[in-house]
Amino acid sequence: MTLSVAAFCDGRARELAAQWLGDRATPEALARIAWSVLIEPGDSVAGELIARDSPLGALEHVARGGGGELGEAVARWAPRWQPALLHAALEQGIRRGIALVVPGDGAWPRGFDDLGPHAPVCLWVKGDPSALSDGVAASIVGARSATPYGEHVAGLISGDLVRHGVTIVSGAAYGIDGAAHRAALQLDGRTVAFVAGGVDRVYPAGHANLLQQIGATGAVVAECAPGTTPTRWRFLARNRLIAALGAATIVVEAGYRSGSINTAGHAASLGRALGAVPGPVTSSTSAGCHRLLRDYDAVCVTSADDVRELLGLGADPVPLVYESAASVRLTDALSDRRALTVAELAQRSGLSPSDVQSALGLLHLSGTAAERPDGWVLVR
Repeated sequence: MTLSVAAFCDGRARELAAQWLGDRATPEALARIAWSVLIEPGDSVAGELIARDSPLGALEHVARGGGGELGEAVARWAPRWQPALLHAALEQGIRRGIALVVPGDGAWPRGFDDLGPHAPVCLWVKGDPSALSDGVAASIVGARSATPYGEHVAGLISGDLVRHGVTIVSGAAYGIDGAAHRAALQLDGRTVAFVAGGVDRVYPAGHANLLQQIGATGAVVAECAPGTTPTRWRFLARNRLIAALGAATIVVEAGYRSGSINTAGHAASLGRALGAVPGPVTSSTSAGCHRLLRDYDAVCVTSADDVRELLGLGADPVPLVYESAASVRLTDALSDRRALTVAELAQRSGLSPSDVQSALGLLHLSGTAAERPDGWVLVR
């Protein structure tokens, strides 16, 4: 089969790109769109070729052919080397009001650079592309068949985070993903949903309204061209984008072999902070979280404060309070109704007067005890 770049990115394609993108319709931008039609997500052969030769140069390299790994890749890509497929994607971009984001744009997530040759060639966005790059983002993922406990915790964490300006990233699936997105929307926060097919394909169907709301205030994002059907492989591949965009990935509920564990693995390989929410030891939907905590050094997350600490947003852990035996005995001896002298407290507690005075100093600093003209009282 003879491949021609001029025939693939033909005059009609250039015309549609200009209509859609205006001044941004460069040959390189059109080449990136063409690549998103040709390849499956995360194709490292294409990624390395584009990094070396530029998107347009890589297409020309493919058209010339080659052997070995490139030859095998060309065999994969050739069935999609059809102008009609490129035209259809561009027409959907115009018709659906989709935005295109490419490397070098202000909205391009810098975290995607960590994906190397597995980075997407471009992003198709329904909504506001700036949601991809403005501020700090946290990825919240978990089981589709979530329990009420899991959905409740996901909503609490997501809601608290958006109050602090954090963008919530997830995959728009049923269960934990949906709970995280909805909580962000309810508090007028920003949320980003990565989908496994084209942004024009509503999946799951039951989340059509949710996806519309996300697109209205945040962003629905795909690396596949419009018209692409969600498949199991594409779901697994899009998980790397969820992990790459978030500065931390939090798994709220997950089965032992859940797809959320796949997202956690991407986060760990990218050097992102990883957290997991513990659940009942009898719950199969928390088995994956317990596995992450036990075997993969995930941080135990019980609140949004734990996530903010992982994000480096200044949420200090609550210090553990150590109560000495003398402090406990003296607290029992103090009264909140009548001031007691050191001598009376020594008698009540069985401590020496010097130990009473030392313990009173610590209780005073902690706000547990207060000094009055006639002695000391307990502060409730």
